[in-house]
Amino acid sequence: MGVKKDFLIDNKDQRILNVILHDSKLSLRAIAKRTKLSVVTVMNRIRRLEKERIIRSYSANLDYEKLGYDVQAIISLRISKGKLFEIQKKIASHPNVFAVYDVTGHFDSFIIAKFRSRKGLDAFLKKIQTYNFVERTETRLILNTIKEENIKLN
Repeated sequence: MGVKKDFLIDNKDQRILNVILHDSKLSLRAIAKRTKLSVVTVMNRIRRLEKERIIRSYSANLDYEKLGYDVQAIISLRISKGKLFEIQKKIASHPNVFAVYDVTGHFDSFIIAKFRSRKGLDAFLKKIQTYNFVERTETRLILNTIKEENIKLN
Protein backbone atom coordinates (compact mmCIF):
# COMPACT_ATOMS: atom_id res chain seq x y z
CA MET A 1 0.00 0.00 0.00
CA GLY A 2 1.60 3.25 -1.15
CA VAL A 3 1.59 6.65 0.48
CA LYS A 4 -1.30 8.81 -0.73
CA LYS A 5 -0.16 12.09 -2.27
CA ASP A 6 -1.64 15.37 -1.14
CA PHE A 7 -4.74 16.30 -3.06
CA LEU A 8 -4.17 19.51 -4.98
CA ILE A 9 -6.93 22.01 -5.59
CA ASP A 10 -6.89 24.73 -8.20
CA ASN A 11 -8.44 28.18 -8.33
CA LYS A 12 -11.82 26.82 -9.48
CA ASP A 13 -11.98 24.38 -6.54
CA GLN A 14 -10.95 27.16 -4.18
CA ARG A 15 -13.72 29.46 -5.44
CA ILE A 16 -16.30 26.68 -5.03
CA LEU A 17 -15.08 25.87 -1.52
CA ASN A 18 -15.18 29.51 -0.42
CA VAL A 19 -18.78 29.83 -1.62
CA ILE A 20 -19.76 26.62 0.21
CA LEU A 21 -17.98 27.80 3.37
CA HIS A 22 -20.09 30.95 3.31
CA ASP A 23 -23.38 29.12 2.62
CA SER A 24 -23.48 25.34 2.21
CA LYS A 25 -27.23 25.38 1.44
CA LEU A 26 -26.81 27.04 -1.94
CA SER A 27 -27.96 25.15 -5.02
CA LEU A 28 -25.45 24.03 -7.65
CA ARG A 29 -26.88 26.72 -9.93
CA ALA A 30 -26.27 29.46 -7.31
CA ILE A 31 -22.72 28.21 -6.68
CA ALA A 32 -22.09 28.18 -10.42
CA LYS A 33 -23.36 31.75 -10.74
CA ARG A 34 -21.18 33.02 -7.87
CA THR A 35 -18.06 31.22 -9.13
CA LYS A 36 -18.71 31.99 -12.82
CA LEU A 37 -18.47 28.27 -13.64
CA SER A 38 -20.95 25.94 -15.33
CA VAL A 39 -23.35 23.91 -13.22
CA VAL A 40 -21.82 20.68 -14.57
CA THR A 41 -18.31 21.84 -13.62
CA VAL A 42 -19.46 22.74 -10.12
CA MET A 43 -21.28 19.42 -9.71
CA ASN A 44 -18.30 17.35 -10.90
CA ARG A 45 -15.82 19.26 -8.77
CA ILE A 46 -17.97 19.04 -5.63
CA ARG A 47 -18.35 15.27 -6.15
CA ARG A 48 -14.56 14.96 -6.52
CA LEU A 49 -13.93 17.11 -3.42
CA GLU A 50 -16.38 14.95 -1.45
CA LYS A 51 -14.79 11.72 -2.72
CA GLU A 52 -11.35 12.98 -1.67
CA ARG A 53 -12.80 14.00 1.72
CA ILE A 54 -11.80 17.64 1.23
CA ILE A 55 -15.50 18.31 1.88
CA ARG A 56 -16.19 16.05 4.84
CA SER A 57 -19.73 17.16 5.65
CA TYR A 58 -22.23 19.98 5.45
CA SER A 59 -23.56 21.51 8.63
CA ALA A 60 -25.15 24.52 10.28
CA ASN A 61 -23.17 27.02 12.34
CA LEU A 62 -25.16 27.28 15.58
CA ASP A 63 -25.12 30.00 18.21
CA TYR A 64 -24.72 27.75 21.26
CA GLU A 65 -25.15 30.58 23.76
CA LYS A 66 -28.62 31.36 22.36
CA LEU A 67 -29.40 27.66 22.74
CA GLY A 68 -28.53 27.75 26.44
CA TYR A 69 -24.94 26.47 26.35
CA ASP A 70 -23.58 29.31 28.47
CA VAL A 71 -20.57 27.47 29.90
CA GLN A 72 -17.74 26.80 27.46
CA ALA A 73 -14.36 25.47 28.48
CA ILE A 74 -10.95 24.59 27.17
CA ILE A 75 -9.67 21.56 29.04
CA SER A 76 -6.03 20.54 28.88
CA LEU A 77 -5.20 16.89 29.51
CA ARG A 78 -2.02 15.02 30.33
CA ILE A 79 -2.41 11.37 29.36
CA SER A 80 -0.12 8.42 30.11
CA LYS A 81 2.05 7.31 27.23
CA GLY A 82 0.58 4.79 24.88
CA LYS A 83 -3.05 5.59 25.72
CA LEU A 84 -3.41 9.02 24.10
CA PHE A 85 -5.59 8.08 21.12
CA GLU A 86 -7.71 5.67 23.16
CA ILE A 87 -8.54 8.36 25.73
CA GLN A 88 -9.04 11.06 23.09
CA LYS A 89 -11.48 8.85 21.19
CA LYS A 90 -13.40 8.08 24.40
CA ILE A 91 -13.66 11.78 25.29
CA ALA A 92 -14.57 12.76 21.71
CA SER A 93 -17.67 10.57 21.91
CA HIS A 94 -19.14 12.68 24.74
CA PRO A 95 -22.08 14.77 23.45
CA ASN A 96 -20.83 18.03 25.00
CA VAL A 97 -17.39 17.81 23.39
CA PHE A 98 -17.07 20.28 20.54
CA ALA A 99 -13.44 19.49 19.57
CA VAL A 100 -10.48 17.36 20.63
CA TYR A 101 -6.94 18.31 19.65
CA ASP A 102 -3.65 16.43 19.88
CA VAL A 103 -1.10 19.10 20.87
CA THR A 104 2.51 19.75 21.80
CA GLY A 105 3.70 21.29 25.06
CA HIS A 106 3.07 20.49 28.71
CA PHE A 107 -0.24 18.79 27.91
CA ASP A 108 -1.09 16.10 25.38
CA SER A 109 -4.59 17.11 24.39
CA PHE A 110 -6.97 20.08 24.39
CA ILE A 111 -10.72 19.68 24.55
CA ILE A 112 -13.29 22.34 23.81
CA ALA A 113 -16.63 21.53 25.42
CA LYS A 114 -19.94 23.37 25.81
CA PHE A 115 -22.40 22.96 28.68
CA ARG A 116 -25.72 24.38 29.82
CA SER A 117 -24.45 24.87 33.39
CA ARG A 118 -21.42 24.75 35.67
CA LYS A 119 -22.87 21.52 37.09
CA GLY A 120 -22.63 19.94 33.63
CA LEU A 121 -19.00 21.00 33.30
CA ASP A 122 -18.26 19.77 36.83
CA ALA A 123 -19.79 16.35 36.14
CA PHE A 124 -17.85 16.06 32.87
CA LEU A 125 -14.54 16.94 34.56
CA LYS A 126 -15.13 14.49 37.38
CA LYS A 127 -15.97 11.79 34.87
CA ILE A 128 -12.84 12.22 32.72
CA GLN A 129 -10.64 12.47 35.82
CA THR A 130 -11.71 8.93 36.71
CA TYR A 131 -10.48 7.56 33.38
CA ASN A 132 -7.42 5.38 33.70
CA PHE A 133 -4.35 7.04 32.17
CA VAL A 134 -5.64 10.63 32.60
CA GLU A 135 -2.86 12.06 34.75
CA ARG A 136 -3.89 15.70 35.00
CA THR A 137 -6.47 18.20 33.77
CA GLU A 138 -6.46 21.98 33.66
CA THR A 139 -9.63 23.87 32.81
CA ARG A 140 -10.09 27.37 31.44
CA LEU A 141 -13.52 28.95 31.06
CA ILE A 142 -14.17 30.79 27.81
CA LEU A 143 -15.54 34.22 28.72
CA ASN A 144 -16.26 35.57 25.23
CA THR A 145 -15.95 34.17 21.72
CA ILE A 146 -14.44 36.81 19.47
CA LYS A 147 -14.19 34.67 16.33
CA GLU A 148 -15.20 31.10 15.62
CA GLU A 149 -15.68 30.29 11.96
CA ASN A 150 -14.20 28.55 8.97
CA ILE A 151 -11.29 30.27 7.29
CA LYS A 152 -11.50 31.45 3.70
CA LEU A 153 -9.11 29.71 1.30
CA ASN A 154 -6.64 31.92 -0.50
